[in-house]
Amino acid sequence: MSRLLRASILLLALASCGGGNSSAPRNLDDACAILSQRPTYYKALKATERKWGIPVHVQMAAIYQESKFIGNARTPHRYALGVIPMGRQSSAYGFSQALDGTWDEYKKDQRRMGAKRDRITDATDFMGWYMNDSSRKLGISKTDAEAQYLAYHEGRTGYSKQSYLGKPWLVEVAAEIGSRSQMYAEQLSYCRR
Repeated sequence: MSRLLRASILLLALASCGGGNSSAPRNLDDACAILSQRPTYYKALKATERKWGIPVHVQMAAIYQESKFIGNARTPHRYALGVIPMGRQSSAYGFSQALDGTWDEYKKDQRRMGAKRDRITDATDFMGWYMNDSSRKLGISKTDAEAQYLAYHEGRTGYSKQSYLGKPWLVEVAAEIGSRSQMYAEQLSYCRR
């Protein structure tokens, strides 16, 4: 076998292993498949559930909406006149799409200066921290994926002012997250590890 052929086969084999944080799990509609394909996700989600009380299925539904489980997800670029790049729509980044300011607040509050938004353990801990605080400050049930997402998206002040009511598309997205959370919960009951 020629060197070129061997190198090509090796390159194809390495490429088929996946790109880590840059690729989504194959079947995003199956919680069991996601966790089977990415066992580290399950460990991170369970650790957050134990620490903050946010159920795995609620976290998964929010992560699905925010990043489709892609660790290095970013918001799209903005363009002036349709062609001149003007930067990204926001500073949201990673699995949880946390904004720079909120992420910095989390790192300071939790004394986790080395935390990274593209690391699943840090992203789920961030979501747990944020949702737990929303539960404590706003009275949102930790199992209510729909309301938790509205507070997550709009911020706690926006949620308390019901800013989402002026955004019918967001209310619809939140309802879809609630449905996805229920779907994931049912699936997880059959594939518990």
